[in-house]
Amino acid sequence: MIWLNWRQFRVQAIAGAAVLALVAAYLLHLGMDIRDAHDAYRSRCADAAGCAQAAAQFQGAYRNTLLFLAAGLQLVAVVIGAFWGAPLIARELELGTHRLVWNQSVTRRRWLIGRMAFVGLAAVIVTGAAALLLTWAAAPYDEVAGDRFGTIEFGARNIAPVGYALLSFALGTTVGLFVRRTLPAMAVTGAVFLAVQFAVPNLVRPHLMPSERTALPMTAQAINEARSLGSITGAPVVGGLRVPGAPDAWISETSPLRTRDGRTLSGSRFNGCLDSPPKTGAGGTFGDAAVCLAALDLHVDVEYQPSARYWAFQLAETGLYLLAGALLTAVALRRVRRA
Repeated sequence: MIWLNWRQFRVQAIAGAAVLALVAAYLLHLGMDIRDAHDAYRSRCADAAGCAQAAAQFQGAYRNTLLFLAAGLQLVAVVIGAFWGAPLIARELELGTHRLVWNQSVTRRRWLIGRMAFVGLAAVIVTGAAALLLTWAAAPYDEVAGDRFGTIEFGARNIAPVGYALLSFALGTTVGLFVRRTLPAMAVTGAVFLAVQFAVPNLVRPHLMPSERTALPMTAQAINEARSLGSITGAPVVGGLRVPGAPDAWISETSPLRTRDGRTLSGSRFNGCLDSPPKTGAGGTFGDAAVCLAALDLHVDVEYQPSARYWAFQLAETGLYLLAGALLTAVALRRVRRA
């Protein structure tokens, strides 16, 4: 069985190993580059305003690259499901080659378990190694950005990608058993798992644990440490805030800027500070605008998950994917008896 599995899967395995080697070389280079830039950033943190500006520049230099890599790693799970999982049995059924094996002494279930275990192990190795390398390369950036809970970043760090890959592989195999045609099975698997990757971070993850609530005073320092101020519509909003004492906390919901009595700051006063603030010569990301807004005694109400829950969320979401993958495998084992 092992030799047969290798003969049937060797092209995909060699291609996966080659891609992994290229990715590893790039991530090792990128990781060293990020660490050099992180050392330079820390050397510029002489004061709070200068440190905030240096942090913004450091993040800006690598944000898009790391987001692209994180999105690419999540797409690896889709590729594994569509190109490794879906054809695994669908091609056998489509070409009729399954009859050769089923007429031997190996039972259908044992044959399916052997096929899935062999390719599933390859999926774990490729995805796990890529996730480990990306997690290492991005570690200094994640420390500064404090965005490990980000919709894309969370699914591309540590153990979560392994759960995604195994679920996608189990989904592809099961779909192939029902559809019995390779190309339709690949298309269905890709579409369904993309929908899952969108639904879980946005609809499921925020509700895995009850969130904490607090009010954050909008001092000039707090505003300068934010990522964005304002929006296309001119709403009095601030984005990318941090919870004091918990820089890696996941802020899942942020209110508009509010005055001391709890009312939303008017758009005219907000835009006045944003467009023509009094000149104070203040430094920082937003400079005079931050000082102008801070003088209005504002705050925002936030809902957040403490950073200490990061691994609890990683384990919970990975476990959810593994459980779903196990259920799909059980369905496949029942289906193969009647294929």
